[in-house]
Amino acid sequence: MDAKSNSALWAQFSASIQMLENAIRSCPDPLWSAQREPPFWYLAYHTLFYLDLYLSPSINGFAPPEPFTLAELDPSGLMPDRVYSRKVLLDYLEHGRAKARTCVDALNADTAGAVCDYGWIELTAFEALLYNMRHVQHHTAQLNLILRQMDEAVPGWVARA
Repeated sequence: MDAKSNSALWAQFSASIQMLENAIRSCPDPLWSAQREPPFWYLAYHTLFYLDLYLSPSINGFAPPEPFTLAELDPSGLMPDRVYSRKVLLDYLEHGRAKARTCVDALNADTAGAVCDYGWIELTAFEALLYNMRHVQHHTAQLNLILRQMDEAVPGWVARA
């Protein structure tokens, strides 16, 4: 990896994160915690939790920032004990964006092949970034679909950030 490749990777990864932010900001208050499966706020939280996790080299030693816990990893599908506010999730998004930038900037020929083990999948550090970007974009599309189904304005495509 070189500076030009890292710059292109960051432009696309950051665009995915920006699209997630736009979806979160576009959600009207009544829809945020409306009784639907899954709730909008939860889908945003899930996306941010895994954005954070997949920017870590392993599940071992991973701890999200307060007020979040590792309950998202519970195989029974345990929901958080409260509805996270938009502000709390936007703060978590900024945490993830900064962590992503640090990871992309640190990527080089030596670090790109390091193994990241999450228990259910092993990826190289480079592949984990691509996998993570795909995960963010997948759930952002779901959030935008929810907005569209509720006749809400859907944020536009972000080509690069």
